[in-house]
Formats: sequence, structure tokens, C-alpha cells
Amino acid sequence: PQVVERCVAAAGYSVGEFAALVFAGALGFAEALYAVKVRAEAMQKASEAVPSGMLSVVGRREANYKFACLEARKHCESLGIENPVCTVSNYLFPDSRVIAGHLQALEFLQENARKYYFKRTKMLPVSGAFHTRLMEPAVEPLAEVLKSIEIQKPLLCVYSNVDGKKYMHSKHIQKLLVKQVVSPVLWEQTMHSVYERKQGTEFPYTYEVGPGNQLGAILKQCNLKAWKQYKHVDALEDEEAVDT
Repeated sequence: PQVVERCVAAAGYSVGEFAALVFAGALGFAEALYAVKVRAEAMQKASEAVPSGMLSVVGRREANYKFACLEARKHCESLGIENPVCTVSNYLFPDSRVIAGHLQALEFLQENARKYYFKRTKMLPVSGAFHTRLMEPAVEPLAEVLKSIEIQKPLLCVYSNVDGKKYMHSKHIQKLLVKQVVSPVLWEQTMHSVYERKQGTEFPYTYEVGPGNQLGAILKQCNLKAWKQYKHVDALEDEEAVDT
């Protein structure tokens, strides 16, 4: 309880942003859950319209992700694909990105990984190119839901995936949650915003809540000093302990 009361900031990765906003008092739990349901169904429907996916990439310092994506799009055009999509959809930490788009583009990048200075590539087990314009059909359904629910000003700072900055007011939240569906997740930039402080200032405790500690691993790559104050709280394990 003391940790919750003293919390000064929150952030959530992709759909986790809804959880961060619930925690901050900006969204009600039931309303947020319904919005997430509509969002998920709309994004799944958009995914089924075009064979697409997401590719996790760890690159060398020389890697030029924009150039690689440009050449992948040109490859798709040579295959007869009109207006192909291949772009960075998630900025994780220095030298690590997720690229999303048409499957043919991602396959091209994997086949030519060495040319683009990619050390490791891995297709993610997802059904579509999330956080790209291929998700545009999901924008309107989510926008309509967010118009119908009450959004409050957060009780503490919540950082947006879209620009890595703090939400200012309820309309700002409504606008950026919709924009997030078709915009890259700027998680690396968000980490820099959250932990920016004067030299010599102590870093706060950071808690990752939920299954897995992927965000902690990313934080370690972004800011080692901040990571030293990191703790993981597995909500599922806590529930099991209560049940037994």
C-alpha cells in the first residue's frame, strides 16, 4: 500500500497503457476492459485482411532500419503489392527494434539480415502488423468507445507510447490512445523521459507488475542505474498464494 501511495509515475507498453491509466485513476476498470476488448477485436479483424506480422530485430551500431524498411517495401512492390507497409513499430532499447508490415517484407529482411547489419531477427507470434497503418480499420471502433466512456485527468504522471511524454488532460488521453493503434511504440524514448533527472539525483524504485519481466530487461538496456532499483511483481503468483 505504501508503494502505491508514493507512486509518482506510470507507463504501460502497448495495450498495457490502459492498465497504467486505470492505476492512475484516469479510466475505470470495467470501461477500460471493454475498450481493450473492442480494440483487440478490431485489430484482429484488420490483421485478417492482409498477411502481415512483426519481426524483432537486434542490430549492430551500423544498422539503418529506415533504409532496410525502404528496400523491403521496394521488394514488395516488385512482387506486385500495392502501397506496401514495412516500418519500425516498436523502439525497445538502443540497437533493438520491432519492424512490422507485410509478411513478404519481413521475410526479405530476414533473408538479407547480414546486408543490413542485423545480428538477430525473430518473427513474433502475433497475427498482424500492430502499430502500423495496416491497423487503420481499428481506429474508428476504438475512437467511438473512448468517446462514450468517462476519462479523468490522471492522479499521477502517465506517459504515452505515442510521443513518450506525459498525458496532459482527458481529451489528450482520448486522442493519443486512438493514435497509438497506428503509431510506433516509443518505449525507449519513454524510458528516457521517465528517468530524466539531474546528475547525482537518486533513481526511484521501479515496479513491473504482471507476468514476465521483459520491461525490466529493456530498462536494463536503456538505463542501468535506474534498473538497479527495479523490482518485479507477478500478480498471478500473488493471486495463487492467496488462493492456497
